[in-house]
Amino acid sequence: MYPAVLIVDDEEKIIESLEGILSDDGFEVLHAFNGYEALKKIEMESPDIVLLDIWMPGMDGIETLKEIKKVYPSLPVIIITGHGSIESAVEATKSGAFDFLEKPLSIDRVIVTINNALNFRRLEEENKYLRKKTIEKNSITGSSPAVKKLYREITEAAPTDASILITGENGTGKELVAKTIHQLSLTPEGPIIIVNCAAIPEANIDSELFGHEKGAMGEDTARNKGKFELASGGTLFLDEIGDMNLKTQAKILRAIESKTFQRIGGGRVIHMNVRIIVSTNKDLELEIKKGNFREDLFYRLNVIPIHVPALRERKEDIVDLVNVFLKIFASQTTGQEKQISDDVIEAFNKYDWPGNVRELKNLIERLSIMVKGDLVELKDIPSPYFGDC
Repeated sequence: MYPAVLIVDDEEKIIESLEGILSDDGFEVLHAFNGYEALKKIEMESPDIVLLDIWMPGMDGIETLKEIKKVYPSLPVIIITGHGSIESAVEATKSGAFDFLEKPLSIDRVIVTINNALNFRRLEEENKYLRKKTIEKNSITGSSPAVKKLYREITEAAPTDASILITGENGTGKELVAKTIHQLSLTPEGPIIIVNCAAIPEANIDSELFGHEKGAMGEDTARNKGKFELASGGTLFLDEIGDMNLKTQAKILRAIESKTFQRIGGGRVIHMNVRIIVSTNKDLELEIKKGNFREDLFYRLNVIPIHVPALRERKEDIVDLVNVFLKIFASQTTGQEKQISDDVIEAFNKYDWPGNVRELKNLIERLSIMVKGDLVELKDIPSPYFGDC
């Protein structure tokens, strides 16, 4: 199927000339003599690209462009302009035009610009598809009221730049929530840098977060960029921030307030452009009372609170989760996807899952490997692992 080009110009000779050239080059060509006719053609014919003249009677090219972009924001529009109307062409580019071409038209330039615009649109569509697949991969599985509430909170919080505090027990999927927020954010193309605050030795955490200059951490150490710097233009996810020491908490607070930081051993002030998401399995308000967490940092981070429910609070999602995990582990092996018997599902629903979704996932992985047949039965459940179900 050949790409369809809509030519919009009030000069019949221009249309005839372009129609002949583009048809010979393999394009399907449509035409309109004014903006109103162009909008109708776009609605009826769905062209792949529009060549739009600026100077037309009635609705001019700028107005037509703005109307096109309101309804069809991804449709590429190339502006055609005569001499002396470059300012209008620049305005059109700011209004969403892909590029502009000056009259008299260079045929080679017309073809190159059209192909560039079509390639750009194809890449945009591919990126949207890949982003959709990434969102699906990182999606929160389940249809329980608790998960619907969680997903509603995520979709409301994601397209803001506010700091987010994610709370929940171990194994509930706090990191998955952070990744989903990032994918739905205003900067999904940017990096998401994940820092497990509980896993970094206290002596190294400042360097991990803010970086260090050459020799600052010992004679042989090279300069190192920290996580704040690596996350620039994207999201920094500080997992288990409740385990961070007070000294580092103070530095993070200062960085958030000033939007700047310095590498250890360096004098240069680095401006940060990063969205902060943090998580914890602790009650930070209780930690504040104990003197383990800064109250001022808590209020800086807790701009949008999101709580991830425990699996025992959303047991109606267990079947969906089991099916997802079975598919994942079947795809990682050469074996056929296993089925779970009804009595196993019933046992799962009676169990309280202290390890939450992570425990369920680990169990399904083990069963996928250990069970030889295609059906997992109650006798296959390892009691030391699963407890008294």
